[in-house]
Amino acid sequence: MTGEMKYKDEFRDKWLVQNMAANIRRMAERLSAPVNFMEVCGTHTMSIYQHGIRSLLPENVRLVSGPGCPVCVTPTGYVDKAIASAADPDTIVATFGDMLRVPGSHSSLMEQRAGGADIRIVYSPLDAVALAKKNPERRVLFLGVGFETTAPTIAVTILEAARLGLKNYCVLASHKTMPVPMEILSGDPELNLNGYLCPAHVSTVIGGNAYKPLAEKYQFPCVVTGFEPADVMQGIEMLLAQTLRGESKVEIQYRRAVSWEGNPKAQAILRQLFEPCDAVWRGLGVLPGSGLAIRGDYAEFDAELVLKLDIPEAIENRACLCGEVLKGKLTPFGCPLFATVCTPESPVGACMVSSEGTCAAAYKYGR
Repeated sequence: MTGEMKYKDEFRDKWLVQNMAANIRRMAERLSAPVNFMEVCGTHTMSIYQHGIRSLLPENVRLVSGPGCPVCVTPTGYVDKAIASAADPDTIVATFGDMLRVPGSHSSLMEQRAGGADIRIVYSPLDAVALAKKNPERRVLFLGVGFETTAPTIAVTILEAARLGLKNYCVLASHKTMPVPMEILSGDPELNLNGYLCPAHVSTVIGGNAYKPLAEKYQFPCVVTGFEPADVMQGIEMLLAQTLRGESKVEIQYRRAVSWEGNPKAQAILRQLFEPCDAVWRGLGVLPGSGLAIRGDYAEFDAELVLKLDIPEAIENRACLCGEVLKGKLTPFGCPLFATVCTPESPVGACMVSSEGTCAAAYKYGR
């Protein structure tokens, strides 16, 4: 693969991918032990299932899906707060579409909307600000879910609402940052990870340098890779090459979009609007410093403070093994609910809801 490739079809070239697979098999013959590489991006997970990447790999090179889907790692308690907010007839809840069907303790936003709650799908966070401007007599609450990729765009909505002097706009923030869970999973002896396919979208913001402490501490390779089949296969080649050389460094395969420094403007906006906080991850629990809370200077836009939401403790469905899937300790096929009780039409867990969820990917492409 050369730097001259520019179009999607080139990165899906059948013969190129098959040649890469043959090279991976040759490299794998030199491994002294099996290796486990984790991808921590929901779009990577979907691409790997969609293009049958696992079927091209030898048995001693295993891909493990991690907590790369922002909707999937959003805890049940957050959904309950959103539902409680939507119960107020003076409130409009604005959200991206993939949050609608995520189960809460007793219901979902989709069910509440069917019952008359004013819950609207937006395609850009700024659409929520436009709603607040058009409806000055009502509060507009935006569900701020996502990693470092979407957090800057949601921060911009707060700046815009402040500029317009809107007093009826607020954000229920559940933003999370990726390096912390990657470190937690790196030290898990049950997973026995040997390297990461680092998230591409996140890396456009935080840059390749963000993973250097991880690679140095745990002494395994990290490769930031793109989403197409040739991207993923080359990322695996690069991880194997480092493994065979005994190296542990960060490399960027996805150079057409990711730099070492990342996006300084997006990083500046994040620092201006948010501060690190402890965050609850579905399956992983409370991870210190892994969330982004709205800074005190912008407290008037923080739904947690404005609405003073007091809801009962969340009720988890114990039959759902979504948390184990998100930790990479179970594949969807190991969950007894998968493709029987839990389907895209009737999801039990968040991993079956989102277009980036591991269970949704396995259901659509892996069966």
